[in-house]
Amino acid sequence: MKKISVLIPCYNEEENVEPISQAVIGTLERDLPQYDYELVFIDNDSQDKTRPILRRLCAENPRIKAILNAKNFGQFNSPYYGILQVTGDCVIEMVADFQDPVELIPQYVKAWEEGYKIVIGIKTSSKESKLMYALRTLYYKTIKKFSDVEQIEHFTGSGLYDRDFIEVLRSLDDPTPFLRGIVAELGYKRKEIPYEQPQRRAGKTHNNFLRLYDAAMLSVTSYTKTGLRMATLIGAFSALVSLVVALTYLVMKLIWWDRFPAGMAPMLIGMLFLGSVQIFFIGMVGEYVLSINQRVMKRPLVVEEERLNFDGCGNDKEVKKEKERNTDEI
Repeated sequence: MKKISVLIPCYNEEENVEPISQAVIGTLERDLPQYDYELVFIDNDSQDKTRPILRRLCAENPRIKAILNAKNFGQFNSPYYGILQVTGDCVIEMVADFQDPVELIPQYVKAWEEGYKIVIGIKTSSKESKLMYALRTLYYKTIKKFSDVEQIEHFTGSGLYDRDFIEVLRSLDDPTPFLRGIVAELGYKRKEIPYEQPQRRAGKTHNNFLRLYDAAMLSVTSYTKTGLRMATLIGAFSALVSLVVALTYLVMKLIWWDRFPAGMAPMLIGMLFLGSVQIFFIGMVGEYVLSINQRVMKRPLVVEEERLNFDGCGNDKEVKKEKERNTDEI
């Protein structure tokens, strides 16, 4: 009997973890009774009642498992690490707030049985803020245009990944993984399933400007050279314009020595312009350097504080090996 793993990353989702567990288990047992399954939560150091609820759910149902992180390791590392820990023949990743519809699970599995090793959900519309959806669309199109590899518009990471692809992820040993880009760059032939993103069921979104900026810069520094190329081209263009303006002022001053007071304004404007360009691109280069630094340090993806219901798993040796590897890297 094939086994399906459902991975749900969570952070301060006390109002959602129990309803999402009931919805997922209900869907699996009703629509996919021919499969064995496990439901794995990976908690990113929640500060509310999420962890006590997860402990109770695990105590009540041995098929519900949980990994409790020692601290918050970010919105990308934690789900990626969770994918590496599951024991099923495939893993379905979805968020805890119901914005990835549970109804997609049977569709994912059907496509998987048709031979697709990657089946992903693509947002075609959203019941959330129209402004945010429009901004995300602009972001995806910009990244897609400038990226060195194919990028998938409105793909958030939700989808089904076959065990073969999980092994590909395991072999990467990337301390700052960006799953959305990895699926596009290294993934097998995939099937895309469109859906409308519903509103968050309960609680507040944890995405803020800094989190969105971090996601954007990770994709930029991982998959585009645009920032560095722009720095070079705009720097060269600014230098050329400055040289032409300087020569023009020199010629005009020599021709109309007494009638052409150049003054300090042009010099100050030029200095401010060039200074702002330099500061902007120093920041851009800094983002690339920061990305390189994080990869060179080889920090572990996640440090675990506790595991629940993982004892006795058929893949326990692999899980233990992965945990020891991360401990050694610390």
